[in-house]
Amino acid sequence: MAQGLDEQVNTIERALGERMIEHALVVLRSWLNELGENNPYEQAFLSLHERCKALFDGWLSSDDTDTDTKLNEMTSEAYQLVDAVYASLRIKRGLSPDMHGFNPDHIQSVMQYFGNCVQFKEEDYEWMQNAFRDPNQSAMALMAAGSLAKNLRECFSLDAFLALIDGIRAESEAVSEQCMAYVFTLLIQYDIRIDFFPQIQEAFIQAVEEVDAEGETAFEVLCAIVRSTEAKWRELTLKESDLVEQLPDEVRTLLALVGSQTESNIVTWMPKSEQEYMEGLVQLLPDTWLYEVLVAENKERESNMALVYLSVGRMDLLWGNPARAASYLVHALRKGSENPHDYLNYAHCLLLQGDRMMAYEYYCQARQMCKSSKDFFALFRPDRHDLVEHGVPVEQVYLIEDHLLKGDA
Repeated sequence: MAQGLDEQVNTIERALGERMIEHALVVLRSWLNELGENNPYEQAFLSLHERCKALFDGWLSSDDTDTDTKLNEMTSEAYQLVDAVYASLRIKRGLSPDMHGFNPDHIQSVMQYFGNCVQFKEEDYEWMQNAFRDPNQSAMALMAAGSLAKNLRECFSLDAFLALIDGIRAESEAVSEQCMAYVFTLLIQYDIRIDFFPQIQEAFIQAVEEVDAEGETAFEVLCAIVRSTEAKWRELTLKESDLVEQLPDEVRTLLALVGSQTESNIVTWMPKSEQEYMEGLVQLLPDTWLYEVLVAENKERESNMALVYLSVGRMDLLWGNPARAASYLVHALRKGSENPHDYLNYAHCLLLQGDRMMAYEYYCQARQMCKSSKDFFALFRPDRHDLVEHGVPVEQVYLIEDHLLKGDA
């Protein structure tokens, strides 16, 4: 059975993530066949294919010290060709409209265009750049950035990504932080391919440093992204109260992941699909280039980020330091925490420190706080691997689980 488009995209992403260019080109060839003989990408495809073959043939016969560099360059080129062909294929299949411009004075038109267009023009990016720097265009800039970020999640574009990064320099602090949050989530989502786009890395670092040379603003935004997974209802704060008045109800869910303490509050609903998306990003974050840039090698930030993770019920960054995690969690429990994650993680900490009896008591409390055994084990089972990896014998883990299951009988 032929692969669907989503499966083909996943195949290409996995292949190029491992720099297996020829494997990705097999799928790309099928896309070009669908676009027809007169597609504008044929020559670029053939050139890339020939250079990949030449690189492999050269590797068989000689030790070229530049092989790794050339392979990276061709992988980057393959990504960009794939992105361009994918955009055209979406238009051909009717998945994205063939759009030509928008009304810059109409917020719905701006959102529709930047949220759906996959082949932007240079003047579109120029309009965004000017809107970011015009205080009177803050609402439009915010909506364009939010729509573009949603668009980029589905259809990657180097130029569009760079345009969104430019929004970090926006005149409005609220818009700047929103753009920063959008960029952060996309950097996490596309982490594997970011290594092949030094333009993005350089533009991102420069923009963040222009906002705050020490990077503290960026770090706070990153913490806010992690905290955004804590609840389905989210409160967003914006500094410019006039922005709030201009936003239609249906665009409020586009408002992003971070805000400052301000005068105006908007309560927005985060759909289940969005919640799952954000939780997936937070799980990936510690292994990403973004984390390396903003957090790693800074002991204070690493420590603070570990506690932020713990505050939303995740032990990801504190498995190796259960005593530290326990000292933080005990305060939450004494205050009467209603979060079963806190009891579960405290039980993990006790178990890792050898106090099996008390650990089991807290596991039981966490279980009682959950609506069903299914809900509890959805929290417990993902942590089994980490418990074993950090010294708890596997038979003890299953013994605990067995007795917790027995309690439901």
